[in-house]
Amino acid sequence: MVFEELFACSPVLIIVAAAAIVLSVRVIYQYERGIMFQLGKFVGTREPGLTFVIPILQELRKVDLRILTMDIPKQSVMTKDNVPVSVNGVVYFKVVKPEDAVIKVQNYEYAMSQYAQTALRDVIGSMSLDDVLSERGVIGEKIQKVVEEGTQNWGLDVTDIKLQDVEVPDDLKRMMSRQASAEREKRATVIKAEGDKLASQNLADAARTMNSTPGGMQLRVLQTLDGLGPTASNTVVIPLPLELLDGFKEIAQALKESKQARGMKDVTPKRKKK
Repeated sequence: MVFEELFACSPVLIIVAAAAIVLSVRVIYQYERGIMFQLGKFVGTREPGLTFVIPILQELRKVDLRILTMDIPKQSVMTKDNVPVSVNGVVYFKVVKPEDAVIKVQNYEYAMSQYAQTALRDVIGSMSLDDVLSERGVIGEKIQKVVEEGTQNWGLDVTDIKLQDVEVPDDLKRMMSRQASAEREKRATVIKAEGDKLASQNLADAARTMNSTPGGMQLRVLQTLDGLGPTASNTVVIPLPLELLDGFKEIAQALKESKQARGMKDVTPKRKKK
């Protein structure tokens, strides 16, 4: 009679046994680790592969060990020099101790996000606007250092933190654009002045060299005329040699002095004979 009842219930037992086996089998992938709890108590970490869990008595929680990417939402921060900016970024981290990440932190992804936002506000608030715009890498390193110090007991490893965008008010953008334009004009003016100074020094040296060389000025004039080219639209003016003009000046000066000497001789009174 008992055997007949067992045979009658055997399909049900087979189904229950199959369901229990299916529910007790777990597959852990290579990038995961399994945290095993038995009656609510941590009993160990399961490695990748096939593992078995006793239903009702045991519970398995899988933890992903791959690098996780988390956005830092846009934060409105006041810089050290009282300029409002909006900054967002991204955090790269991974789980290195799955048991600590599950047992010590309720939701380690949310906790990491909140801590990174707070660290970003603190670091940006301690820097001036110029530093925020020009030293993004340094800011990321500072935020990473703060986050690592605060989460070192969470079983997490922060691999990198990057700033994505820094927004400033529109009126400040226009002022910065005008400032940059003025700086460029200033550099251009200084460079042009230095070039003019250097060119004038070179021209002065060339003039001294040509003046000290007989016929140097005539050679320079001929070289200039040759550089004009045989174009019909060019008007060529051939100047007189400067030495010829100097000669005319010397002749005129000599004639003037001779005339003055004759005039003084005529004005001198003649002595009377006794």
